Amino acid sequence: MTEPDRVTRHDGDGVPVLSYLPGEREGRPWADLLEVLDGSAAAADPAGFIRAELPGWVVSAEPAVGQALLARGATVLRHAHTLRRDLRADPPPADWADAPLRDGIRAVPADRGPEELLAAWRAAFAPGHVDHFPGDDARAVAERLGPLLAGEAIGPVLPSSLLAVDGEDRVVAGLTLTDRGGLPWVAEVFRDPARGYPGLGADLLRRGIADLAARGGADVSLVVSEGNPARRVYESLGFHLVETSLTVLVPD
Repeated sequence: MTEPDRVTRHDGDGVPVLSYLPGEREGRPWADLLEVLDGSAAAADPAGFIRAELPGWVVSAEPAVGQALLARGATVLRHAHTLRRDLRADPPPADWADAPLRDGIRAVPADRGPEELLAAWRAAFAPGHVDHFPGDDARAVAERLGPLLAGEAIGPVLPSSLLAVDGEDRVVAGLTLTDRGGLPWVAEVFRDPARGYPGLGADLLRRGIADLAARGGADVSLVVSEGNPARRVYESLGFHLVETSLTVLVPD
């Protein structure tokens, strides 16, 4: 896994002002993990520089930069927290590799198409959930699940990913781990609450984290939205806060 090059934006005098990881989000260019670099006059007003240099972009940055962009007409897309677990300093317990699943549930490789995951994923992020996707099912497959599983949204899906299926072979929960710029990343954890099996998402995480560690992974990270109660689950599994960010849409 290799880390992509960061992009640096300079002011008119050639002084570096911004650094970010390039990507695409919501069908727009995305400046992820944006950092403001000291040393230029433009760095004193990064929001103004971003408005001029990145119109129509999605920008993920520390809250101060995000708030300054909101004050200049940007639209908030997500307020989130990045959490990380160090798999070498804090290796997962040995029994995580065979974490028992609920009765009638079995873990299978995450090699199914987005249509088979759609019902459980939709139920997990129903209306009212902070991460609910408002589009219809066709858009959910085309814009979220499809690109994610194809490795186009974040990065290639890692073999430590898992699905949980019931006795009728229906997907009831899933864990999608991806290679995000050379770093293992928890892209999705979901469970259909109507099917029951509370704690199944955490069970899949235990298995996936153990498999990542067995394959030599040094750490694993994720992003959880502000207000998502799943954060407590992640912290109970050894994830710790790294940073908080705002993702905003800069006006055209």
